[in-house]
Amino acid sequence: MTATGKDKQVMDLSEIRNRINDVDERIQALINERATIAQQVGAAKGELGSAVDYYRPEREAEVLRNVLKRNKGPLRDEEMLRLFREIMSACLAQQEPLKIGFLGPEGTFTQTSVYKHFGHSVRALPFHTIDEVFQEVECGAADFGVVPIENSTEGSVNNTLDMFLTSPLKISGEIELKIEQHLMSKMEGLDNIERICAHEQSLAQCRGWLREYLPHVELIGMSSNASGARRARDEDGTAAIGPEVAADVYELKIMVNNIEDRADNATRFLVVGRNLLAASGDDKTTILVSTSDTAGGAGVLHSLLQPLAEYGVNMTRIESRPSRRKKWDYVFFIDIEGHAEESPVAEALQKLEKTSSLFRVLGAYPKAVG
Repeated sequence: MTATGKDKQVMDLSEIRNRINDVDERIQALINERATIAQQVGAAKGELGSAVDYYRPEREAEVLRNVLKRNKGPLRDEEMLRLFREIMSACLAQQEPLKIGFLGPEGTFTQTSVYKHFGHSVRALPFHTIDEVFQEVECGAADFGVVPIENSTEGSVNNTLDMFLTSPLKISGEIELKIEQHLMSKMEGLDNIERICAHEQSLAQCRGWLREYLPHVELIGMSSNASGARRARDEDGTAAIGPEVAADVYELKIMVNNIEDRADNATRFLVVGRNLLAASGDDKTTILVSTSDTAGGAGVLHSLLQPLAEYGVNMTRIESRPSRRKKWDYVFFIDIEGHAEESPVAEALQKLEKTSSLFRVLGAYPKAVG
């Protein structure tokens, strides 16, 4: 290349960098402008008291759906959603960070789901049990809680379902998280790994990869992936399996990414809060329902589902659990498409309530975005 050609290449690169700097300045100015407008929204609402009074999940879902509609690339939808979630999270935190309780400990997939849904400008509060998450939200120590409800391969989390039998909390949102399992350690090289500590489910979900690449390594089941990550931090020769956040929390290096055997493995989480939400335009409703005689088998299910079919309401999920009222008595948790206060769901639920011995709307909330 001639000297002139080299000079032109340097000039072209310099021009590109200047354009990037100009774009960065405009992006920063627009983010600060958005933050200023968010402050004005808070001022217009008056002195409500805390961050939860300013947070509107239905409005946030609407904003994110518009982000997806506008996105033409080259950034993927997932990346664009993550950027906007963080912007909204930071803007809201100007008043006061939301306090989000979750099923701990730190370094779990539940914590990852908190940050995916709320962004990182929140106070994530780990609790030991699902019961404790509900209790802390009920008493106001946490603004919202995040708990697992089902896994695509392992099924429902019954403890979460059972909490709704007695808790006054409402479902405020749902989070769908792709389960990506990473091998992490402080060691260098797979040859130095003597044992792997992880939750039994994570070990099972990575069984094929472990059999192929680390067939002679000892596998140790733990109460959580976070517990395994702590051992990997403290012990030579130990590796852990878990989410990326576990490597950050316990200062481990990710040795191999995505060692899960199934790429479609996902977990669904619920966001629980103290109030029912307004419609967002693309919602789900979850109801808790029972009849006076749940021993009637198919006839009982027909009576419960008939109003939904009559009004053309689509059911996406149904689970039965013991009612705790008497022996062999069951309640049903039903997810349907649409908002409880909008037609035709409202009419279907009114008819269903008349034929039920127990009927509660557990939540009407935006469908998971991204």
